[in-house]
Amino acid sequence: MTKENRRSLIGVTASVVIGGLIVLAGSAGSRNVGSLAVFAVCGLLAYAINWAVFVPSNRAKTEQYFDLTGSVTYLTVTAVALALSGELDARAIIVGVMVAVWAIRLGSFLFRRVRRDGRDGRFDRIKTDPLQFFMTWSLQGLWVLLTLAAALAIITGHERKPIGWVALVGIAVWVGGFALESVADHQKSVFKRNPANADRFITSGLWAWSRHPNYFGEIVLWTGVAVMALPVLSGWRWVTLISPVFVVLLLTRVSGIPLLEDRAEKRWGGEAQYQEYTSRTPVLIPRAPR
Repeated sequence: MTKENRRSLIGVTASVVIGGLIVLAGSAGSRNVGSLAVFAVCGLLAYAINWAVFVPSNRAKTEQYFDLTGSVTYLTVTAVALALSGELDARAIIVGVMVAVWAIRLGSFLFRRVRRDGRDGRFDRIKTDPLQFFMTWSLQGLWVLLTLAAALAIITGHERKPIGWVALVGIAVWVGGFALESVADHQKSVFKRNPANADRFITSGLWAWSRHPNYFGEIVLWTGVAVMALPVLSGWRWVTLISPVFVVLLLTRVSGIPLLEDRAEKRWGGEAQYQEYTSRTPVLIPRAPR
């Protein structure tokens, strides 16, 4: 077994172990369907969907349905949680709608982008190795479970409380983050549609304030969901607040910003204009242009 395959096997194992621990924590205080906690059913479903779609994707050596599958997983898991959790309150319904709106917008945007470009550069090497490719789909299952953890805690929990000021703050934070991510994605899409910008980097709009404003919006909106969960968490379910922490770590340390920054440096690092842009523009947290 090669070093890369060993790493992939470790990655798959780690994703399943971490997911299992989150399921155990989230299942404490969860409503049940039969003898199973609804939270646990949702966790199993997150992996099952991704593993099922991996099979034809690996056979075709394509990543075209990866992002779409992620969105479908979010929607399916959230719908199942809502359907199996009995009587719902306003907090559970609102957070379910928030997740659905986010997943539909982002999933359709990413799917259209891959269809337009014909490929996703992140997968050029990965998709040729079945074990590495399988690890990627397993990590997406974990990604869905971890980012949804706080939302699932709200929906599946026995604790129901009226909407108060904490929930309203959470909703406002989510709306702000969703707006940031949506506007940033739209601005970049418009920029890339111009043939003259096909191989250039964007420095206008929100991208003049941050090199990754869409990722900042993503972090903010999941923080809003976690804030909404605060009044109804207890015991081991506090572990579900890992949601925004995981998003931060994923985007700033693993598959988001590090990959894009490395690719950008290879393409434009020798250009004075790019060096000037990176010197004046924060990597993540927006700041007014100087």
